[in-house]
Amino acid sequence: MSTAAGSGRLSGTTLAARAAAVLRDNDTGALVTASPKLYPHMWSWDAAFIAIGLAYLDVRRALTELGTLLAAQWSDGMLPHIVFTDADGYFPGPDRWGTDTVTRRPASVRTSGICQPPVHAIALRRIVDVARANSAGEAALAESFTARAWQALYRWHRWIARHRIAEPQGLLTIVHGWESGMDNSPRWDAPYAGVRPGPDLPPYVRLDTLGVDDPAERPSDDEYHRYLWLIEQMRRVGYEPVEVLATSDFRVGDVFSTALFAVACDDLADLADDLSLPFRAEVAGLRMWAARSRRAVADAADPVSGLAFDLDLRSGERLRTRTVAAFAPLLCSALAEPLETRLLSDLTGPDWAGHPGLTAAVPPSVSPRENGFDPRRYWRGPQWPVVVWLFSFALRRGGHTALARHWRQEGLRLLSDGSFGEYYEPFTGEPLGSTQQSWTAAVALDWLCGW
Repeated sequence: MSTAAGSGRLSGTTLAARAAAVLRDNDTGALVTASPKLYPHMWSWDAAFIAIGLAYLDVRRALTELGTLLAAQWSDGMLPHIVFTDADGYFPGPDRWGTDTVTRRPASVRTSGICQPPVHAIALRRIVDVARANSAGEAALAESFTARAWQALYRWHRWIARHRIAEPQGLLTIVHGWESGMDNSPRWDAPYAGVRPGPDLPPYVRLDTLGVDDPAERPSDDEYHRYLWLIEQMRRVGYEPVEVLATSDFRVGDVFSTALFAVACDDLADLADDLSLPFRAEVAGLRMWAARSRRAVADAADPVSGLAFDLDLRSGERLRTRTVAAFAPLLCSALAEPLETRLLSDLTGPDWAGHPGLTAAVPPSVSPRENGFDPRRYWRGPQWPVVVWLFSFALRRGGHTALARHWRQEGLRLLSDGSFGEYYEPFTGEPLGSTQQSWTAAVALDWLCGW
C-alpha cells in the first residue's frame, strides 16, 4: 500500500481501513446501500463496483452482493437499475416506478423499470481474480458461484443484444439518461430538449436536494420534470421493451455503455472458457456481440481526434459534446494504435487530466475548457472516482501500465481525506454529493489492495 501525500491526508493503511468501514456500515446483510444518506437502496452498476471492494474483505460477501442483484433480474433478462430496500427518503421510489403490476419482475422484490451500464461480468471476473490470489478455498467459492450465475449474466447480455442494440449503428440504446449512469451529463442536453412533459405528469416532491448541503450540486427541477415524464411514458406501456423503444421521447446510442458492453461480453466469455462451462454457442454469441460493439464504438469515433460521440436515434444527429464519455474507445481498445495514442494524449493533456488547476491529475466529467463546465454540478464537471477507476483499469489491461499507475496514485490523492465523496470539485478537491459513498470506498480498496 502506498501512503497518500499532503497535509491532512491519510496513509494507505488508514484509508483502506476507513473504506472497509464504509462498506460494513452501509451493509444491510443482503446488500450494501449506495450511501447512507442519499441512496438507501441498491443500484445496479454501483453493486458491481461494491462487490469488487467487498472481495478484499470477504469473497463470500462479495458474491452475495452480486447474487442479491441477480435475484432481482426480470424474467426477460433485464437487470433493473434499482433494487429497493424498505428504506424511505428516496424519490422516485417504487410506487412512482409502478413495476408491481409487471409480471416479468420478480414478486419478491420491488425494482425500477430501467437498467444501467452492464459492468457486472467485469466485476465478477475481477472478483474471481482476487479470490484466486487469496486462497484455494476462496477461489473455489468464486468459481462455483460463477458456474451458477453465468447463465443469468448471459441472459442479461442477451436482453441487451435483443432489445437495446440499435441497427445498423450497433450502439447500445438508452431510453433515459439514468440508464447511462451519467444522469445529467451535457451529453443528454439535446435529447432532453425534445422531451416535453405532458400536463398530466403526476405531482411530486423531490427528496434528493434535501440530502446534500448545496442543492446546486444536483440536477435542476426542469431536468427532473423530464426524467419523470420518461418514467411515466414507460410505465404506461408496462415497460415492454419494444413499446418503450417505440414511444419514448428519449432514444440515444450510448458510446460509453457500448464500450463497457464489449468488455463485459468478452469477460463473460472468458469466464466460461476458463471454467470449461458447457456454453459454446452462448460464448460464440458473446464474442460476436463484443466485436460488433467495438466496431460501433470505432465507427462513432472522429477520424482525426478519436473522440467517440453518442447518436440521437430520434433525430439522427451525432451529439458532439466533449465529455469524458467521448474517450470510450480507450475502455474497449476500439481504435488502431496511432488514433488511440492521439486520444490518450488529449485525455492526459491540459484540456483534461493535465489541466494545471486540478487538485488531482485525473479527468473530470467535462473538460474545464468546455462552455457550460460546472465544477460542482453532478456529471457536468466534477471528478468521479469510479470513472477514474474504470479508465485506470482499462488502461492497465491495455498495456498502458505507467499511466494506469499514475491515475491510481492521483485517484487515491483525491480520496485521501477519507470522506469517500460521490464526486469531487476538481479545483479544490471538495467532496460533493453524498459522502461515505460505497462505490467510492470500493474502488479505493481495489486501488490499495489489488494493484
